[in-house]
Amino acid sequence: MADVTGRRAAGSLETQTMTALWAADGPLSPSQVKAAVDPDLAYNTVQTILIRLVEKGLVQRRPEGRSHVYWPVQDAATTAARQMRAVLDGPSDRQTVLRRFTDDLAESDLATLRALLDRSP
Repeated sequence: MADVTGRRAAGSLETQTMTALWAADGPLSPSQVKAAVDPDLAYNTVQTILIRLVEKGLVQRRPEGRSHVYWPVQDAATTAARQMRAVLDGPSDRQTVLRRFTDDLAESDLATLRALLDRSP
């Protein structure tokens, strides 16, 4: 996603790459990631993003042929839940963060959240 200057938002390539990896039936090569994310991207850009994701512990890789293939360490839901937990564990007031989070939820999401909390031990 580019802004009016044509530049992508910070982290958007990582997000798009993770989305492509989660949607795949198995590990992807950099060329396959490039095709899924943006065929106009430079191959080296895709490799750099994949290496960064490996360094962050979000993606694993193994050699295959003359390159590597990559796959996510966790599914999208687990990754999102861990990101939410990291925000809650941060320096902000937990209650305020939770309140702001629930303020914008649809009624169906609130009902799901209530049901999940009701069944918790």
